[in-house]
Amino acid sequence: MSQGEMKNERQSRRLILFIVFVALLLDNMLLTVVVPIIPSYLYNLDESADVALKNDSQSGQSAPGSFHSIVSLYDNSVRLSGANSTVRSVERVPPTAAAPAGLQNSSDCPHSSSTLVNENVKVGMLFASKATVQLLTNPFIGPLTNRIGYQMPIFVGFCIMFLSTIMFAFSSSYALLFVARSLQGVGSSCSSVAGMGMLASVYTDDEERGHAIGIALGGLAMGVLVGPPFGSVMYEFVGKTAPFLILAFLALFDGALQLVVLQPTKVEPESQKGTPLFTLMKDPYILIAAGAICFGNMAIAMMEPTLPIWMMETMCARKWQLGVAFLPASVSYLIGTYIFGSLAHRMGRWLCALVGMVVVGISVICVPFASNIYGLILPNFGVGFAIGMVDSSMMPIMGYLVDLRHVSVYGSVYAIADVAFCMGFALGPSIGGSIAESIGFPWLMTIIGIVDVLFSPLCIFLRNPPGQEEKIVRFSAHCFKSSLTGKVDFNEDSSPHTDHRAVVP
Repeated sequence: MSQGEMKNERQSRRLILFIVFVALLLDNMLLTVVVPIIPSYLYNLDESADVALKNDSQSGQSAPGSFHSIVSLYDNSVRLSGANSTVRSVERVPPTAAAPAGLQNSSDCPHSSSTLVNENVKVGMLFASKATVQLLTNPFIGPLTNRIGYQMPIFVGFCIMFLSTIMFAFSSSYALLFVARSLQGVGSSCSSVAGMGMLASVYTDDEERGHAIGIALGGLAMGVLVGPPFGSVMYEFVGKTAPFLILAFLALFDGALQLVVLQPTKVEPESQKGTPLFTLMKDPYILIAAGAICFGNMAIAMMEPTLPIWMMETMCARKWQLGVAFLPASVSYLIGTYIFGSLAHRMGRWLCALVGMVVVGISVICVPFASNIYGLILPNFGVGFAIGMVDSSMMPIMGYLVDLRHVSVYGSVYAIADVAFCMGFALGPSIGGSIAESIGFPWLMTIIGIVDVLFSPLCIFLRNPPGQEEKIVRFSAHCFKSSLTGKVDFNEDSSPHTDHRAVVP
C-alpha cells in the first residue's frame, strides 16, 4: 500500500469514527434530555387533569363564563380560556405550609405527594420502552449488517431518530410520548450496532480498536453529559418543544454527513460468513462481558426515573436541578471512557471492569444519604466514572473475544453488547420504578449496589480466555506466510492484527 493510500485510509477511518461519535451523541442526548422533563411534565399533566375533574364534580356543568385547563405544547404553564376567548398564564403555587421545614423554596414542592409517588411506575415504564424495543430489534440488526453492510442500517437509524425527535417535540399526551420513546429504540438499535461494528471492522489492531471505541463512547458520554442539564434548563426557561427541535436540526447535520461519507445506498456485505448470533450467545466469556455492561448501566438506568422524583419529594428541587443532578455522573463518564479507552488495554480490561463494578456498587449505595443537591455530587461522580471504566473495557473486549474464539465479523457480537446495554436500561427503569414505589428509593439503590459488587468477581474469568485451537494454528501459519512474503492479507479468516496467544485484554 502506497503512502498516499495509507493517508487516505487513515482519514477515512477518522471520518467514520466522527460519524459514529455524532450518532451516539445524538442518540444519548435524546435518551437523557427527557430525564428532567418527563417526570415534571407528566406530574403537571396529571395534576391539571385532577384539578379539572375536581372542578367538574363540584360544579356539575361548567357555566358559560367558567374556565377550562389547557396544557400548552410550547411551555410548562397551565393556560386558562373562557367565554371572552382570552388566554393568560397562571402558576399553581401550593401553600407554604405544605413544604417540609427548612427547605429553601417551598413553591417548588409538589402539590400532592401521593400523585408524585404514583409517577414512579409511569415514568419508569416510559423510560424503559425505548430500551425494550431496542432489545427486541437488536437480534435482527446484527445479522442484517453481515448481509448488507453497516452503511445502510446506520443511515436508517438516523431517519428513525429524526422522526422520534419530532414526535417528542409535539406530543402532549402520555401515549404519544410512549410511542416516540419506543420508536427511538428502533433507530438507536440501527445506529449503535452498525456504528460499533463498523469501528471494529476498520480498526483491526486491538489497542487501536480500544482507543477508537473509547473515543466513540465519548460521544455517548457527551450525550449523557449534555442531555439532562440542557433539557432541564430549556424546559424551565423556554419550554418542552425547544430542546427537541434543536436536536432535530443536529440530526439533520449527521444525516447529511452520512450521505456524503458513507454513501448508504451501497450494499457491502461482509466477505466471510460470521458466527451465528445464538452461537455467540452461548459463549460464557461473551456472556460475562455482556453481564458487566448490563448490570453496570442498570445502576444509572434505575436512577434516571426515580432520582428526580425522590429529589422533588425530599428536597423540593427546582426543574433545572433535576437535570443538573446528573451532571457529575455525565462528566465523570466522559473522563472515564477517555482515560480507560487506552489504559484498560495496558492494565488488563478484566481488572478495569472488576474495579469499575465495585465502585459503581459503592457509589449508588451512597446516593440516598444526600440531603441536598450538593450531597449528590460525589456519589454521582463515582457512578459515572465507574460505568465509564466498565464500558470502555467491555466494548473492545467483545471484538477481541470474536477475534479469539470465533469468526472476525462484528455485527452480531455488538448486537449482543447492545442487547446487554438495553437490558440494563429496560429492566432498570421498569423494575426500579416499582421498587421505589413499594419500598422506597434508598432500598432500591442498596439492592442494585449489592448486585454490582457481587457480580464483579466474574470479570476474573476474562483475564485470559482460551481461543479456538484451529484458529490459533491457522493464525500461526498466516503469520509465517506473511513473514516470507513481507505482505499482510487482511482478508484471511484469521485476524492478523494481534497475536491472540500473547495479548491479554
